[in-house]
Amino acid sequence: MTKTIDDESSVAQDAPAEPRIVMVANGRNVASLVIGPPAELGRRISAAGPPAIDREIDDERMSRDHATVRWDRGQWVIKDRASRNGTFVDGERIAGEVRRRGDVVLRLGHTLFVLLENGRGQPAADGEHVVGPELARVFDQIRRHASSDTLLVHGESGSGKELAARLYHDAGPRKSGPFVAVNCAAIPEGVAERLLFGAKRGAFSGATDAPGHFQVAAGGTLFLDEIADLDPAVQAKLLRVLETREVVPVGATHGVSLDLGVVAASHRDLRSAVADRRFREDLYYRLARATVHLPALRTRKVDIIRLAQHEVAAVGASLVAHAKLLETCGLRAWPGNVRELRAAVREAAGSALAAGRDSVRVEDLAATAGQPVGVARPVAPIDSPKTSTPELDKDAIASALAKAGGVVSVAARSLGLHRTQLYRLMDKLGLARDDT
Repeated sequence: MTKTIDDESSVAQDAPAEPRIVMVANGRNVASLVIGPPAELGRRISAAGPPAIDREIDDERMSRDHATVRWDRGQWVIKDRASRNGTFVDGERIAGEVRRRGDVVLRLGHTLFVLLENGRGQPAADGEHVVGPELARVFDQIRRHASSDTLLVHGESGSGKELAARLYHDAGPRKSGPFVAVNCAAIPEGVAERLLFGAKRGAFSGATDAPGHFQVAAGGTLFLDEIADLDPAVQAKLLRVLETREVVPVGATHGVSLDLGVVAASHRDLRSAVADRRFREDLYYRLARATVHLPALRTRKVDIIRLAQHEVAAVGASLVAHAKLLETCGLRAWPGNVRELRAAVREAAGSALAAGRDSVRVEDLAATAGQPVGVARPVAPIDSPKTSTPELDKDAIASALAKAGGVVSVAARSLGLHRTQLYRLMDKLGLARDDT
């Protein structure tokens, strides 16, 4: 039996987790230092490895021996070593030692770290890395299957499905050919067949010989985004094209053979669409021979922080993202994923420029940026005496807890809240505290 990407994903998920500590920002510098716990962090960073390291860090707001981080029985253990300016765990200043599950954002002075529960796929070396380990693992799957004639990509809107399709194209045997992207949701009703498969002169009133997207993408890759929005009749013809590898233009009497790769994508659950008879079952199984699932941005804290740094630099070469801004970005849910983050950070950078500052601060970020729907004001830092708890309904909180396996700290981060705020909401709504 042929192994699919889903098979390989499950095997990879069963592999032991590899906790990693990633330094993602150091003052004005983008950093990409990756080490394994346990580690001593401060102006001097040391870790036994792998990889072993002992080096000096330039950050005047860090103590020389600022904090220690270790991994113990599935939890991060962070201890402040009586630092001068405090140790901040997920935005909260800690006293002594704390334990946290999941991925954690750690701020020491002007330096920011992400503690990854599973850093497998994150290169353990210095250098400029484009994506974090979650996306790196998916991209490895795409590269391994780039020679397949089809690939199905699932992911939330704005999570990077076209980026995945371009990687498939660039890693495959047709990389020298064209890459054609089509948003199926934007195709006007009644013209999908002509736009996709082309038309012959005389096929209808005013028709001329016109190639479709399939012909234009011949020898390369055709990316069909939001494929669930295709008309069912067109879905049947698409299946035939995939099976026969030839296209019959509207009004033609014979097909034209084509060699191309097809990447289909949807933010909807296609299996549910099949069950509801909104998507053809046979087409789904033809496309799903190779499938990848893109993780939402909220689960990719390294990517969030790196993207924020990139967007600040794109607005102005002299601009720098303040550590508190990056920390805040890393703790918000970003329901609009990459698209929302880019727009929000660029707006914040523009505000800093307008104010004549070269540092983009957390106050430059819009109050609702990255917040779940229903959170109408920013979440105040946990050490502020004026901390207020945003209103979320019981169903939203219960759903977040279920997705987090009952781990309150993980659910809180997905909702853009601090753990204590979520506890208050749970008590108010009568939800049991199962996470200890």
